Amino acid sequence: MKLLIVNHRDPFHPKAGGAERDLLETFSRLVKKGVDVYWLSEDVGRGPGEVSGIHLIRRGNPLTLHFRSLLEATKFDLVFDSVAHAVPFLSNLVNRCTVAKIHHVHQQVLRYELPPHLAVPVAWAERLSRFYKRVIVPSRSTGEEAVRTLKVRPERITVIPEGIDHSSYTPGEKSDEPFILWLHRMKRYKNPLHAIEVFRLAKGRGLRGVKLVVAGGGDLESQVREEAKRVEGVEVLGRVGEERKRELLRRAWLFMSTSFIEGWGLSVLEANASGTPAVGYRVGSLGEIIVEGVNGYTVPYGDLNKMADLLVNLFNDQRRLRAMWSSAYLESLKYDWEKTAEMYHEFIERLECIK
Repeated sequence: MKLLIVNHRDPFHPKAGGAERDLLETFSRLVKKGVDVYWLSEDVGRGPGEVSGIHLIRRGNPLTLHFRSLLEATKFDLVFDSVAHAVPFLSNLVNRCTVAKIHHVHQQVLRYELPPHLAVPVAWAERLSRFYKRVIVPSRSTGEEAVRTLKVRPERITVIPEGIDHSSYTPGEKSDEPFILWLHRMKRYKNPLHAIEVFRLAKGRGLRGVKLVVAGGGDLESQVREEAKRVEGVEVLGRVGEERKRELLRRAWLFMSTSFIEGWGLSVLEANASGTPAVGYRVGSLGEIIVEGVNGYTVPYGDLNKMADLLVNLFNDQRRLRAMWSSAYLESLKYDWEKTAEMYHEFIERLECIK
C-alpha cells in the first residue's frame, strides 16, 4: 500500500513544529509495519530525500502546494491530508480514500495571527473540512470543536491521542535553583506575555527564590525580551535545540502553558514525561490531559490572578510540588507513540476504500 501525507512542512522545514513531530513519530512506525509512506510538502530547498523510511517529496510554495497536492494524490492508495495550517488540501476531490488529520481547529486563533482581510477567507476555507468523510483528531475536545464550528459530522470523527517518546523525555535531577519553564513557539495565541505577567503578579504576592525561564523562537521574541527586562527574575533564552529543550524540561520544577487553544498539549506531556508537572489554561485538550493535583493544575483562560496564586501556593508547599514530579511522570505513561501508531494501523486496516 502506498500512503501519502500532505503537509505544508516536512521535518527539515525551518518552521517545523508539533504537527511535523506528530506525523514523523506516527508514520515512521507505520513504515515498520510495512506501509510505503511518502510525505509531500513545500520545497524550501533543504533536507534529504528520506527520513526514518519515509520518502520526502517537495513541490511548490505555501500557495501552489494546494494545487500540486491534487496531482500527487491521484497516485496513491491512501492520502492523509494534514490540516495543520487551517486551509485543507481537499485531496478527497481526487482520491476517494482520503483522511483528514485536524490537529486543532483554527477558527478563533486566526484573528490572533492574521489581519481581518486574510482571517475571514481562511476561516471560511477551514470550514471545507466538513466535506471529508474520514477525520482523525487528537482529543475529544478537538472533535467537539470540529463538530461545533466546522460542522463536521460526528460519526466521521475518530479520536487518536498523540504520544510521547519516553526514550527521549525522561525524568532527571532538578535544578538547585527552582525555576518555572515556559517553552513554546512565541506566537500570539501562545500568549508568552501572559507568562511574564503571571510571574510578576506572583512575585508581588510573595513568590521568592524562583526564576521564570522563557524559551522558544517566533514572531513575538523581541517583544518578550523587552517585557522581560521589566520583571526581575525572568530569563529569555529564545529558540533552543532539542538536547537543550530536554534538559530544561527535566531540570524545571514546574512547566507553564498559556495558550489560547491546544488541540493536543504535546509540550505539557513532554514536560510530564520529564518529571515536571504543568499549570495551564483549561482550554482544548488540557482539560483532558491534566489531572488536577496529579500532573498539574488548570485555571480558566486568561485568569492571570488565579494562576499567580497557584504558583505561590505550589512553591510555598514544596512537599506537594515535589510529590507531583513522580506522579506527573507516571501519568505520562498513558501516552506512547507505539500505542498511537497501532491505533492508526488498526484504523487503516478497517478502511474499505483502499484498493
